[in-house]
Amino acid sequence: MSHEIIFEPLHAGVVPPGRATAASAGHDLSVCLTGGSVRVFVAGVAEPRPVTADATGPHVVLGVGEKALLPLGFRARLPLGYEAQVRPRSGTSLKTDLVIVNSPGTIDADFPDEWCVPVKNGGAAPLTVRHGERIAQLVLSRFETLPFTVGEVTRTTDRAGGFGSTGT
Repeated sequence: MSHEIIFEPLHAGVVPPGRATAASAGHDLSVCLTGGSVRVFVAGVAEPRPVTADATGPHVVLGVGEKALLPLGFRARLPLGYEAQVRPRSGTSLKTDLVIVNSPGTIDADFPDEWCVPVKNGGAAPLTVRHGERIAQLVLSRFETLPFTVGEVTRTTDRAGGFGSTGT
């Protein structure tokens, strides 16, 4: 089994996600706004929002509570038995109101399309996201697949009572 990730940039200048240090578990994910528009969700309906530019470069503005799929500018193929977990970056979480809405999200090994990060403006003011900004991180994880078998589930301990049943 191959233990490499096949990386395909979709725009000039897009580079593979990188780790900040040799001991970092997460690979930083940077938004790529060179594609012209971003899918913004208003009342659950996707609408393309044009990327605008100023002296600092391309950016998109998310209104209060708006959700969007922020593109990363690449496709990638993971080895079988691996997933990429998309998580918030601690610095981004503390310094901005950008929220990863399905954290941690999973990208499966057979996902064939551009990688994106689903986000929400969780603040009380419009939020500007700029091209190249590190918005999330991915952590690779191995997983097992097991079959479900129909049968009776019996207690294996004295534990009962559901959520919070082991105390505080």
